[in-house]
Amino acid sequence: MRVAIVTESFLPHMNGVTGSVLQIMRHLERTGHDAHVIAPDAVGIPTSMHGASIEPVKSLALPGYRNVRVGTATTGRIAESLSRFCPDVVHLASPFALGWRGVLAAARLDLPAVAAYQTDVAAYAERYRVAATTNFAQNHILRLHRRATLTLAPSSESTQQLRALGVDRLRRWGRGVDAERFHPGARVEQWQRRSLDEVVVGYVGRLAAEKQVEDLRVLHGVPGVRLVVVGDGPARPRLTALMPDAVFLGHLDGHELATAMASFDVFVHPGESETFGQTLQEAHASGVPIVATGRGGPLDLIRMGVDGWLYRPGDLADLRMRVMDLAGDGRKRRAFGAAGRTAVEGRSWQAVCDQLLGHFEEARELQRVDRALRARRVLRPEPSQVGTARRWQRVVALGDSLTEGLCDPAPDGTLRGWADRLALLLSAGGGIHYANLAVRSRRVRDVRGEQLARARQLRPDLVSILIGANDLVRSHADVPALAAEVEEVVRVLRDDGADVLLVTPFLPDRRAAGLFAARFSAFAVHLAGIAERHGAIFLDTDLHPALASRPNWGEDLVHLGSRGHRFLAYRAGELLGVPHAETLGALDQVLHDVDATTKARWWREHALPWVWRRMRGRVAGDGRVAKHDGYVYIGRSSSMRGVEVG
Repeated sequence: MRVAIVTESFLPHMNGVTGSVLQIMRHLERTGHDAHVIAPDAVGIPTSMHGASIEPVKSLALPGYRNVRVGTATTGRIAESLSRFCPDVVHLASPFALGWRGVLAAARLDLPAVAAYQTDVAAYAERYRVAATTNFAQNHILRLHRRATLTLAPSSESTQQLRALGVDRLRRWGRGVDAERFHPGARVEQWQRRSLDEVVVGYVGRLAAEKQVEDLRVLHGVPGVRLVVVGDGPARPRLTALMPDAVFLGHLDGHELATAMASFDVFVHPGESETFGQTLQEAHASGVPIVATGRGGPLDLIRMGVDGWLYRPGDLADLRMRVMDLAGDGRKRRAFGAAGRTAVEGRSWQAVCDQLLGHFEEARELQRVDRALRARRVLRPEPSQVGTARRWQRVVALGDSLTEGLCDPAPDGTLRGWADRLALLLSAGGGIHYANLAVRSRRVRDVRGEQLARARQLRPDLVSILIGANDLVRSHADVPALAAEVEEVVRVLRDDGADVLLVTPFLPDRRAAGLFAARFSAFAVHLAGIAERHGAIFLDTDLHPALASRPNWGEDLVHLGSRGHRFLAYRAGELLGVPHAETLGALDQVLHDVDATTKARWWREHALPWVWRRMRGRVAGDGRVAKHDGYVYIGRSSSMRGVEVG
């Protein structure tokens, strides 16, 4: 795989973003992938590293941080660099300024982009009390991450924050820790202690307003405690004046930083705007207990009463009390420290970067899905979690002609379809009782009415719903109202205790079908929300653009053919956790083929009869009833044992 990395920060300036990028570069080199880095230019920036080329672009110094550079390259400049490298995926490291140009360049070149959210810029702006800047930052974050194919959030709180802003396609991706460098063995007992009885409480990080280091002044006067601050930044002069008793060591790295971290007795972390908290992991790896604010990244890293304490955000008295608790109890410090070391041993950078490669592969798949969308969606197609196979015993299918199985004849002339084929897959585990209440030409109101009423009499434990196409192709379609009716059906069935498989209606890949694409996309977004609110199993057919291709459609060009019904059945089977459904689907495709139809035959047998029915105010389903209005048993025995129909 060829990975282009657009990063807001890089060497020689070392921080969390730079550290993560270096670890990713090392992993890509070890695993045989090619990398190319685009970073803000700075004096001392390397030209290559870990097998990757590094391309510096124009930058400006960040006010207050003379060593921090902000990339100012244009979108065209980034696009040129990407074009020369020809990446498979673009990784945006903590994107904001240069990352914005990077995501635009990736979109221009039709490349998947994975954005790693590492810096809560909006919270920083709020900390500096600039309301207009805060609003701009939030809107910019939304625009940027909505353009990325995937967004990686480092903690549960940052995931919630991004989701609240309207960012979709969120994945959790934390950070690794170098547990060999940061280790309890690096501890030096005499380090910064005036006596062996003195307890060193330490902080490591940038000295800036958003880090809230001034809150540590509350530790002044705690008996037997010495505060040591490691780091540098624009707030250092003010902090030294506020805390004259503290020891300020400036910036440390490498062996010196590992020694400092392991030599702390307690690590403190007062910042409330941390999306993750890499130094917390390093403290745990060093065997040091932690006292941190109960907000942001620390919520996922600190186990209360096990390896540290979380104090109430803004409550400095609580911060002081938590530090005093650990400072006065050496046995508790050792127990907390040992638990922290154990917790991080499974968070190696190798494991974390392997996860990242998986996210890259998923982004490439989702980019293909996005490329095939007929209309833009407010919320893009999102893969559902594949479930664990359950033993459903009563399965009912609701819907219209697609679920009835039109254009999918069995050898005996009866109709089957995707739902019937899915029932066969589900029966492999020991047999099921199955009813198909779908009838051609039916609409959402019919499912909410007669079909729902009959389904409730059958007391199913799994119900499939595929409905809405006949409503959406009408001259006037109220998409929210239709979705509300579907939601009522799902709500009733879920309240009855049934699992619900909710499937989005879809269109063939034909020019005329494009007239309705926006409606179908909007309806799919509504159905996704319904599934999330009610815990339904959601099959978003936009994730399977091959379904729209001509070979999957029948002779009338508006219904699935046998191949399409098989395709949909196996996708549903995968989602429901049917063992080997994907393999069975691939074998089935090899064994079948579908003949094409001529245009003349299509007009004669399908188009003109449809027009004639419409002129007479009729539909194909007039007078028809469901083919399986009651349960039939599908399994090794034909008996109907155990069936009770209400």
